[in-house]
Amino acid sequence: MTMVSPARRRVSPRAITTFAFAAALLVVPFGAASAQTFGYVPMQPHTYPQDQTYSRGYVNDDAQATDEDARLPDRLRKQIVSFDRSEPAGTIVIDTGNTYLYYVLGNGRAIRYGVGVGREGFTWAGVQSISRKAEWPDWHPPAEMIARQPYLPRFVAGGPGNPLGARAMYLGSSEYRIHGTNDPTTIGKFVSSGCIRMTNEDVTDLFSRVNVGAKVVVLPKNAPLMAKGGDPVRKRPAAATLPSGRQALNISTSAVN
Repeated sequence: MTMVSPARRRVSPRAITTFAFAAALLVVPFGAASAQTFGYVPMQPHTYPQDQTYSRGYVNDDAQATDEDARLPDRLRKQIVSFDRSEPAGTIVIDTGNTYLYYVLGNGRAIRYGVGVGREGFTWAGVQSISRKAEWPDWHPPAEMIARQPYLPRFVAGGPGNPLGARAMYLGSSEYRIHGTNDPTTIGKFVSSGCIRMTNEDVTDLFSRVNVGAKVVVLPKNAPLMAKGGDPVRKRPAAATLPSGRQALNISTSAVN
């Protein structure tokens, strides 16, 4: 009699893989199983600063501002100082050469803030007034700036990623502003195209004090320090008449940030 031996069955690799996958499903609780468990990581949308939804409800202004202020050297932090100029209370005086902004309190005192000012060729001097105030302003780079820097966006929505920062105070009908910044490392430097930069904490504080119509005096870059408080007292220069309004802005009209 011829004996017929049972045929050996070969288990395919695919069957082994299927069995192992099923076993894994039994071991891992269903609620804990995820795409990442099996080697798949869901793709996350990439968000750019200008694409974010900016709302006071989404941004912790106080925490961000405190962090910005902590980065400043002592001389650039907000402080009350003696002030020996004759401007009335409520006036803003910008000491360009020393990168300070003074908000005059009256009775020989002022609040001094550290600021960033115009870089070489973009500083200006004169008298203006606050014509408008805006919270988390949008930024529209002017044509002159785009001509110099064609890579700039044509519009940036207001918010933490916006170079105008948390607040802006517009100077007359010009392109100049006193505004916040998304880069507090520029405070105390000559970096802008003529605008005056402040940390978001400081610009928010100033914004709350200043009224539309307030006078803004911008001193020339070479003017000596005009106030006391943490700095050596220097001699006051002879009085000089500063240009006002649009005439002052003819020094450089290619400004914004």
